[in-house]
Amino acid sequence: MNTLSYKTVSASKETANKEWVVVDAEGQPLGRFASEVAKILRGKHKTNFTPHADCGDNVIVLNAGKCTLSGNKWADKTYIWHTGYPGGQKFMTAEELKKKDAPKVLERSIKGMLPKNKLGSALFKNLYLYEGTEHKHEAQQPKEINFNKSK
Repeated sequence: MNTLSYKTVSASKETANKEWVVVDAEGQPLGRFASEVAKILRGKHKTNFTPHADCGDNVIVLNAGKCTLSGNKWADKTYIWHTGYPGGQKFMTAEELKKKDAPKVLERSIKGMLPKNKLGSALFKNLYLYEGTEHKHEAQQPKEINFNKSK
């Protein structure tokens, strides 16, 4: 028995086969959609997934501000951050954030599902959000994925 044939091949940034993917967020539930996009960004859908390397795909999200939240979450869901100054804790509901910057709701949701380190920052740069159906990445010939048909 040749033990060298059982060697585990670990993907690196250079050997990763990165593709371009287009997804449409219109009418999709926010959390379920964000988790699928985070999985594609991370590369967990590939057979050569390596936890410490950027082997995920580049994701283009169209209609990024048109995700849905069920129940009364638009009014109840609160985003909290701190400015760094004493008494600087700020609050904003999901509805207020959507009025201010609609794609930011989806952006924050996806970012929260990525690793909180340098790799997570690098993976987040592979995400492109657009409010409409037009994008400027036609030259990359992105592959379209429909999450409704895949389940």
